[in-house]
Amino acid sequence: MYYTSNKVIPQEYEKLAVQRPIRVLHVVGGMNRGGIETWLMHVLRHIDRDRIHMDFLVHTTEPCHYDDEVRQLGSQVIPCPNPTNPWFYAHNFRRILHQHGLYDIIHSHVHHYTGFILYLAQLAGVPARIAHSHLDSSYQETKAKWQRKLYLAFMKQLITHHASVGLACSQDAAVDLFNSGWTTDPRWQLLYCGIDLKPFQEVIDTGTIRTALSIPGDAFVIGHVGRFEPQKNHKFLIEIAAAVAQKEPKMRLLLVGQGFLRTEIEQQVVESNLVDKVIFAGTRSDVPHLMRGVMDLFLFPSLYEGLPIVGLETQAAGLPIIMSDVIPRELDQVESLTQRLSLSQPASVWAEAVLAARNARRHDSQNRSLASLEKSKFNIKYSVESLIKVYENQYYQTKS
Repeated sequence: MYYTSNKVIPQEYEKLAVQRPIRVLHVVGGMNRGGIETWLMHVLRHIDRDRIHMDFLVHTTEPCHYDDEVRQLGSQVIPCPNPTNPWFYAHNFRRILHQHGLYDIIHSHVHHYTGFILYLAQLAGVPARIAHSHLDSSYQETKAKWQRKLYLAFMKQLITHHASVGLACSQDAAVDLFNSGWTTDPRWQLLYCGIDLKPFQEVIDTGTIRTALSIPGDAFVIGHVGRFEPQKNHKFLIEIAAAVAQKEPKMRLLLVGQGFLRTEIEQQVVESNLVDKVIFAGTRSDVPHLMRGVMDLFLFPSLYEGLPIVGLETQAAGLPIIMSDVIPRELDQVESLTQRLSLSQPASVWAEAVLAARNARRHDSQNRSLASLEKSKFNIKYSVESLIKVYENQYYQTKS
């Protein structure tokens, strides 16, 4: 067995260093079609798997959308349920590390709970431990009760003491998990989550895609992709759609995603007399095609974000996006396509902005957008190269 109770056997590492790829265990809630998970799949598809081996520890026993592809690419999906029961979770975590052998790096993506995971990883002797912040949850934290604030402070302390490196998808996300002085600690750094641009270059048939969704060819389609959870602000989204529909009868709202609030939002659609104008598309694997072939504009009134992958995808599609002004500025890679509004503005103001922007999409905009993103740090190729450097630096530092 490679693990002892509190350290890794150094000789075993030296023996295996030249015989196998660096082994990384990612920790996520589940491999569903969320922003973090989609980025991790981009990484898994593009990374040199002879150089870096990635497995995924998940906090669910339910099957998830990406599980089969993960396994097809030679990686494992390893359930470690019940994170709300720390004693049970810790037992399972230790069991998994023993059962699956030597991991060189634990890379955790579960925000504050990362503190507990990295603490357990260090106890088990994992030499490199990465905390990854994908979210700016400060808006949510300010309204938390004292018990929750105590938990958050404790987890941040654990991250500070047990992370060998910290990554963040934006400056706001870095502040949220590593505090305002993060730039003074060399462990904390930015790593932008890149997207795969190939799906945005494929030939598509707009008419066929719209027909499959029963959307008229002359409809003005507002799109949104996101989980039905409070963060995504679907209630306000429907209010904006209702205001738009009053002035543009040909409006359609295409909602892509699932989540526990969907039933509530469906009821709001009924009460707003929008049943014939709102399409609930569920979880989809063809989001780039929907953006290019169906949507005329993207609406994104989130209450908070880290740096949303879907916002980059809209720009790769050459799609105008109207978003809340709380979303990190790093998202604005193609400024001609992005517009920000305050969530304090009423739905009527947002609706006027939507109607004013409906003709902003131009045929040449996507080519220019793709060229811009190809050269940026948000290209998956750059993202993967940067991540490999982090992994190799961490790996070889443990050998020095």
